[in-house]
Amino acid sequence: MASELKIFSGTAHPKLAKEIADYIKVPLSDVLVKQFADGETFVRINENIRGRDVFIVQPTCPPTNHNILELLIMVDAAKRASAERITAVIPFFGYARQDRKDQPRVPITAKLVANLLTAAGVDRVLTMDLHAGQIQGFFDIPVDHLYAKPVLIRHLKQQNLTDNLVVVSPDVGGMKMAHSYSEELDVPLAIVAKNRISDTEVEAMELIGEVEGKNVLMVDDLSETAGTLVSASRLLKKSGAQKIFAGVSHAVLNEQGRKRIAESDIEAVFSTNSTPYSEGEKVTAISIDEIMGEGILRIHHNESVTSLFEI
Repeated sequence: MASELKIFSGTAHPKLAKEIADYIKVPLSDVLVKQFADGETFVRINENIRGRDVFIVQPTCPPTNHNILELLIMVDAAKRASAERITAVIPFFGYARQDRKDQPRVPITAKLVANLLTAAGVDRVLTMDLHAGQIQGFFDIPVDHLYAKPVLIRHLKQQNLTDNLVVVSPDVGGMKMAHSYSEELDVPLAIVAKNRISDTEVEAMELIGEVEGKNVLMVDDLSETAGTLVSASRLLKKSGAQKIFAGVSHAVLNEQGRKRIAESDIEAVFSTNSTPYSEGEKVTAISIDEIMGEGILRIHHNESVTSLFEI
């Protein structure tokens, strides 16, 4: 018989944690998380979790370092309170873009974060749309990797936005993701080649494919400053595209990103609510409470999560 399920929320995204808890009809467990005047984090679990199956919901979005450390401290508190199993539910995994040594004398920070989570006492990780799938291999514990595609495609179909459509990858690196969307929707695929000028500036160079007279869906795993999406949308508009939409797994939009989207040729950006920053003019957040809640339930009951990939 499975032990009792307990869901805790850090301070990164309590709204999402509450939605997930409501979906699986389990109340959020009682935990005090606060900061002292000197910036140190204090955690106290206010109920008995001895022998319980504990899930801690905490996307490691900005402020990234604070949210990661808070998660580690919550895990340590649960471990010392004799939880039977601790699963870190990380809808958005920060530092995922630092997954390799692409310059001399730089760290592989995604691997470091994986090591920290394991050392703190995490038994399992539940996450969604990692920037690089091989990050799963950085962990020496099981990782359940879910995808936003079923959530986003369902929304597109509900909004009747799949007619006369071309799926576009706004950069070459996202071609595999874009191809999976085009196959699922049974529509053509196009690619925008880009040149990154700086962390916040991107130049769209060339379009590979045909978009004239078509509606366009750009798909990407992550948008922060929206430079890639907006630069690609300008090229697509010049190439004869009609309505331009974007589907983003994780919108970590800052003020610059929200402003760029509002002033761009993009009609709407659809994103999951994996972070609390998926908001702004033309931005629609789609809840992942169902897919994350089902993931938690299946982990709790030791069932397969594979069917959650289906649309």
